[in-house]
Amino acid sequence: MVYESEPVEFKQSLTEDIAKEVIAFANTHGGTIYLGIDDTGKEIGITNLDAEYNRLSNMIRDAILPDVTMFVQYELLENKVIKISVEEGIKKPYFLKKHGIKPFGVYVRQGTVTAPASWDLIRHAIHLSDGDSFESKRSLLQDLTFDSAYAEFKNRNVAFTHDKSFALGLRGSVQGHYTNLALILSDQCMHSVKIAVFDDTANTMFKDRREFNGSIFKQLNDSYTYCMLNNRTESIIRGLHRIDAMEYPPEAIREALLNALVHRNYSFSGSIIININAERMEFISLGGLVPGLTTEDILNGISQPRNPLLAQIFYRLKHIEAYGTGLRRIFDLYRDCDRKPTISVTENSFRITLANMNFAKNHAGSADGVSDDAPGKTLYITDQMRKILDYVATNQEIDEKAVMDLLSIQRTRAYLIAKKMTDIGLLQVQGRGKTKTYRLAARSH
Repeated sequence: MVYESEPVEFKQSLTEDIAKEVIAFANTHGGTIYLGIDDTGKEIGITNLDAEYNRLSNMIRDAILPDVTMFVQYELLENKVIKISVEEGIKKPYFLKKHGIKPFGVYVRQGTVTAPASWDLIRHAIHLSDGDSFESKRSLLQDLTFDSAYAEFKNRNVAFTHDKSFALGLRGSVQGHYTNLALILSDQCMHSVKIAVFDDTANTMFKDRREFNGSIFKQLNDSYTYCMLNNRTESIIRGLHRIDAMEYPPEAIREALLNALVHRNYSFSGSIIININAERMEFISLGGLVPGLTTEDILNGISQPRNPLLAQIFYRLKHIEAYGTGLRRIFDLYRDCDRKPTISVTENSFRITLANMNFAKNHAGSADGVSDDAPGKTLYITDQMRKILDYVATNQEIDEKAVMDLLSIQRTRAYLIAKKMTDIGLLQVQGRGKTKTYRLAARSH
């Protein structure tokens, strides 16, 4: 039995309000509309089904902007009920064509209610959809030098002349002023990379800490050099042979560092953070995923850079590939290691953690939930999932309301996270409806 809820809406008949429901789901987290079911859940069905079906598809195509049809699917169920599945769109805000981008034209889902969006929500949606375009904005500093950039381009046999600055996006096309992209590449770059080495795995006792400033190219080279200084080699003697094994694959460090520098959100003033201890090396950069992408997308090689001009420069210098292979390369480097790299994403941060391969080898069998029992299969456990697992381990079970309170999220998001955890075998469902709870899944060994 399907119930009306935040991601589910019933409509007895086809009216113009259906467009508002589609807009609301596309502007929020997606959902499902059942056309031909009344508010009590009774299946009424649609009369003159063919004509109404055509009218429905035409309405959604013609009444809504931007085009939302690629995120809408239709399915004819029994008893002449039409199931309309709406995915979250990537060109928010979606709105009624006849009203425009105004509160009575833009709708969002709030609980089980479809409501007009506030001006603040509309501005926020536009900001997320259109991007910050930070690279192309005028730099507040115009007295810039490029000693490190010149050296980097020269080492890579790429021309770096005044006339190239316009083509690269370092100067604005109207008055020729320096852009923020130029500031990032310049010796006066105000961002930095902070690296801390800890004496404990909880990252509370400092052994050493450094901060690297200057051009992003100088930060790249200095940070990589320091990370490699903390990448120790373990030697094993087998007969007459000595086998040297580094704690981290150098290429994995390079790719993780490049990912943090190229894809971070430079509109924030905070630093990239790299934490190193005996067990792992963490790379934390500001800015989550570009709207519309998921962790699975980027691991599959889909690349949508937050800073396309900066990414293009790094591509010209052959620091990065054009097709988003960096993260997949990192995981491939760990194919023979028991502890795989992990990725954690929030709205404003991206963290990739590299396991110390020598530590993992010396502590085989003690990984806490990173790897699945199936050989070669990896589970990507987010911080939110980890909080839920810790809660269930202490309290035996958890329901959706407790998930909402624990993570400070809405019901739809709580449902999706719990469903994901059941799909990948972390949790199992007990009961249904209002009595539904989640417990730790039984694992076979």
